[in-house]
Amino acid sequence: MGRKRRRKGPTEAADPINVFGRVLSPDTGRELGSVHFSDFQGLDTDPISGEMSGKIYPLSVGCARNIMSEEGRGDAGLEPYMGLEFDTADDARDFYSLYAARVGFKMRIGQLYRSRVDGSVSNRRFVCSKEGFQINSRTGCPAFIRVKKCDSGKWVIDQFAKDHNHELEPSEENQLVVLEAKTPLRNNPIVDVPQRPRSKQIDVANPKRAKVILDGALDNAEPCIGLEFSTANEAYQFYNVFAIKTGFRVRIGQLFRSKHDGLITSRRFVCSKEGFQHPSRVGCGAFMRIKRQDNGMWVVDRHQMQHNHELELQMESTRSLSSKKLVEENGGLPGKEEAVAASNGRPKKAQHKVNNIEGDWYHVLLDYFQCKQAEDTGFFYSLEVQMGRVRCMFWADGRSRFSCSQFGDVVVFDTSYRNGDYSVPFATFTGVNHHRQPVLLGCALIADESKETFTWLFQTWGRAMSGCRPRSIIADQDSAVREAIARVFPGTHHRFSMSQIKLKENEILGSLNGNFKFEYDRCIYQSQTTVEFDTAWNSLLHKYNLVGNDWLKLMYEYRENWVPLYLRGTFFAGIPLNGSPEPFFGAFLNAQTPLREFVPRYDRALEQRREEERKEDFNSFNLQAFCQTNELVEEQCIRIYTLAAFKVFQKELIQSYGFLGSKMYEEGPISRYVIRRGGAADNENHIVTFNASDLEASCGCQMFESEGILCRHILRLFQILTIREIPSRYILHRWTRNAEYGVITRNIEPGISSQEQLKAMMKWSLQEMATKFIQAGVLTYENYKLAHEIMRDGGRKLCWQR
Repeated sequence: MGRKRRRKGPTEAADPINVFGRVLSPDTGRELGSVHFSDFQGLDTDPISGEMSGKIYPLSVGCARNIMSEEGRGDAGLEPYMGLEFDTADDARDFYSLYAARVGFKMRIGQLYRSRVDGSVSNRRFVCSKEGFQINSRTGCPAFIRVKKCDSGKWVIDQFAKDHNHELEPSEENQLVVLEAKTPLRNNPIVDVPQRPRSKQIDVANPKRAKVILDGALDNAEPCIGLEFSTANEAYQFYNVFAIKTGFRVRIGQLFRSKHDGLITSRRFVCSKEGFQHPSRVGCGAFMRIKRQDNGMWVVDRHQMQHNHELELQMESTRSLSSKKLVEENGGLPGKEEAVAASNGRPKKAQHKVNNIEGDWYHVLLDYFQCKQAEDTGFFYSLEVQMGRVRCMFWADGRSRFSCSQFGDVVVFDTSYRNGDYSVPFATFTGVNHHRQPVLLGCALIADESKETFTWLFQTWGRAMSGCRPRSIIADQDSAVREAIARVFPGTHHRFSMSQIKLKENEILGSLNGNFKFEYDRCIYQSQTTVEFDTAWNSLLHKYNLVGNDWLKLMYEYRENWVPLYLRGTFFAGIPLNGSPEPFFGAFLNAQTPLREFVPRYDRALEQRREEERKEDFNSFNLQAFCQTNELVEEQCIRIYTLAAFKVFQKELIQSYGFLGSKMYEEGPISRYVIRRGGAADNENHIVTFNASDLEASCGCQMFESEGILCRHILRLFQILTIREIPSRYILHRWTRNAEYGVITRNIEPGISSQEQLKAMMKWSLQEMATKFIQAGVLTYENYKLAHEIMRDGGRKLCWQR
């Protein structure tokens, strides 16, 4: 502090952009943070001596606050704010402790978080001493700061809550803060951005809920905590204008949805150089996040202004922003093709994304595929190349190909991972195994979402799966996917993803009153006949003035692909008609997964899923459910079904006791019964037709046709007719314990349509058993000798040729 410093001349001090300040602790002299002098408008001269700001001088907190308030800048540098940097986490702690003493509360060290990669501390929380409710003196105070470690090694405040829910006791003593001039870092340039416009704050006590009303246009505004918008589109337009003025470009980043209703709750708009998925990206941390409030407004709750790259101050601002809108927030009604593209929750422009598969992605994944192929002789991969560029990559290991031979009757083509701005859109083929678990049937990376690309992908999947043709497929409803499925899988029933439809319903129809929602759901999910559905649908359109709604017109045209009434009788392996299966990789992979983590996360998720399947295999062979009735059919099925499948059957069997049956028609061996639920107030009636010559039964609910397990109505009829054993045609092989390990016989598996398909299934079945045989045989030398003897004896029986 005693060193003399050169006094800056008027010319040097006139440009505050190149002047930084360091906040130093008055007790220890340690640096608590870096503050740019542009945040201290009016501090280019010492208010006491009149000297320039480059000179060191003591400045009281009260004096600094008075000076800064004259310029409307608040307490930047003397109070916590988003983006404030520190050299260490301890410096941040000391700074917050100093701030707490001045304001009138005590500080505690809160939670810390560690990196999943190397275990180092990645962020820390410092909280008010009255945070939580563990002891009586605490009041659950929400005040805190959170500092996050950046790649540069600096610690930056990325979350901050100022308000307390208790009385404060500010100290009467003035704390001293020392400001020292220094030059900025070259890799962290400071840009002179326009000052925020005058605004009116409704609730200044809580910046997260502060409603900011802009008096002028958005051209001169900059992001700030509490800035409020009517729609997400308005926030997106605002950030685009700010980006053009500042010198960078914007990408749509991650979004989060509510677990309750699927509505979007928050959005991130990031710098185009965010992340490392492309060579042009440098991991820029600048972003703005908006959060939906209870009143429907969107509020900026987080933002980062600093960029780690040079900015383009001469960017053209003539490009039209009116066309850059988020489809989710479009208040108008899209046209037919736009409605199809938007109905799956992403903009139509996503079909024209830049090809990012090439470069690092291509080389890393190709190395991964070749290594896997060396380990697994059944591993398959294929690339689609157009004009010398990779457009699509597909791969499936031997286990997935074998699983498809057993459980490829229902396929879920999940492209939810490509939503948002994922640099290389990821898609999965999944099925449902005999434990009613999702099972992987193949993966793909898609750069071009055109009809030709999807056609190639479905053809490649079928070739890898020995010509498997699913009975039904659940996939997106956009035209490219729809036309590709119709071309490659003729006769396969394409069912739209219900979760995507519900998102679009909430967006377009969510503003209508509660009565509409009730009547709409009753029309979709409770209609029993096509006439009943058409009548209820037309009544809804006229009652709520929706006759001209383009999206509803389109969805009515494709009603056979999503309305449960039209899907009955189509096999979906127990996937609910009013729901969609969860993503196979869950939270392991998302839109922000970088290349360096993609492969290890993929392998971990796949191994976890298959470990869950192995546990269910063990339980089905070693545990037995309890019989809850005296029916012989229950004892029959408990020996055959897996535990998961038996639970479904057992539930239907128990429910069957609540029904009554009476014959209403008979002609020769054909008779018809009405099965109705007991009780005067219940109107549930189902017609069951029975053929006594071959014990064939069919019910109007069509549960067996759609799920593969007999319904309560047929089971009740079997009880009335004293049929003690379920005919073999009503026990699907795919639900049995031996679905993967037993001998495949064509007479119990109706999905086998040709000799070639039967041969392929037998091949994969033998390969899977041989793999397990080898794994057990190499555990010990004794196992090896036993396995070798068994194989030699088996070879003699098969008459191997030498």
